[in-house]
Amino acid sequence: MTTTVMIVDDSRVSRMMLQMYAKELRPDWQFLEAASGDAALLAASGRPIDLIVMDVNMPGMNGLDAAAALKASLPKATVVMLTANVQQSTRNKAEEIGLHFVEKPITAEVTAHIISLLGATDV
Repeated sequence: MTTTVMIVDDSRVSRMMLQMYAKELRPDWQFLEAASGDAALLAASGRPIDLIVMDVNMPGMNGLDAAAALKASLPKATVVMLTANVQQSTRNKAEEIGLHFVEKPITAEVTAHIISLLGATDV
């Protein structure tokens, strides 16, 4: 069974970097991309997704609201907030929703950490 990852970030460069690092570690995984929370909800509709990596600050629906909606529709998916928005209020909201919280910048090490969260039950 193939693992499917959705990368949600309004920065095309961020999406490309995360996917590049992840493919180096897991070349057999499938990747979806979305540039906004709204687009992520549309892309996820009816698809099994194992890992969602999402930024917070995006146009339209922000990442926290989109992540909450995605967790409701995909309860088995691991959802990671990958963001430069490291305010305590953002961390608290992510924790309330049941998300993992990882700080940018996107590096090979950060990507490996995100992959290690797949299947982790604690937040």
